[in-house]
Amino acid sequence: MSFRATILTLYPDMFPGHLSQSLSGKALTRGDWMLDTLQIRDFADDRHRTVDDTPAGGGAGMVLRADILAKAIDHATAGDDRPRLLMSPRGVPLTQKRVRELAAGPGVIVVCGRFEGVDQRVIDSRGLEEVSIGDYILSGGEPAALILLDAVVRILPGVMGNDLSGVHESFEGGLLEHPHYTRPQVFEGMEIPPVLTSGHHGDIARWRDAEARRLTEKRRPDLLHR
Repeated sequence: MSFRATILTLYPDMFPGHLSQSLSGKALTRGDWMLDTLQIRDFADDRHRTVDDTPAGGGAGMVLRADILAKAIDHATAGDDRPRLLMSPRGVPLTQKRVRELAAGPGVIVVCGRFEGVDQRVIDSRGLEEVSIGDYILSGGEPAALILLDAVVRILPGVMGNDLSGVHESFEGGLLEHPHYTRPQVFEGMEIPPVLTSGHHGDIARWRDAEARRLTEKRRPDLLHR
């Protein structure tokens, strides 16, 4: 069965976005994965299709209503046990480990938040897993959902031409990836490290591992401490 992503959003035209291009787009056309969107406003019950209201207790902005969003989620999840994700800056940071877990499953149901956030009661009652893609704020969950799907889709079987491309990458072994080089041999006075053209696979592997550790220690020491 193909991996299937269902996106609950106020802006369905934002999908598939860049995922319609390159390898992910070809895989979507082949049916290696599927994508459908659900307009949250379709579940509003007034003529203005209102989906938000002022926050209880006061404050700036608006909040997505629990009753409207719950109806949309219930429609999308009827008889469906795919993980239910909510893209949220306060969520658990997305990791490559979690990406691989999602890619190994039947798909995902992703809720894209807007405004100041989502009524906590629908998060609790519908078992939404809050996921963050970084310590910054976006205008809504749609760009974050596209990034999550990009990370997942690219490692689905058959999407990349060489499945090993998804194995020897940053975070896969707990380290950042080593530097890469290709022709020309000399570029603006800088040469390819001689070990990479030595033909000695053992030395090359050791050099790559050492460089990965050096970069990780310099840029992301928290990964080593894990």
